[in-house]
Amino acid sequence: MSGKKFSFEQQLQRLEEIVAALEKGDAPLADSLTLFAEGTKLISACSKELDQAEQQVVKLMKGSDGAPVELPFAEKEE
Repeated sequence: MSGKKFSFEQQLQRLEEIVAALEKGDAPLADSLTLFAEGTKLISACSKELDQAEQQVVKLMKGSDGAPVELPFAEKEE
């Protein structure tokens, strides 16, 4: 899955395939380690994408008149 950019859904699907293959337990050790390494990269990429999506989401709060007001999420301080 390297080289071109895959969608979040494609990455998640591949991760599910990797988990299923590892849970099956019949792959040779070297192949299992390769799958594990690919899985950890996918987890990192998916997590990063989810964090970016979270930053774009707005939360709704009631204004002084009771109507919803959109406010951006506060950015994390690092």
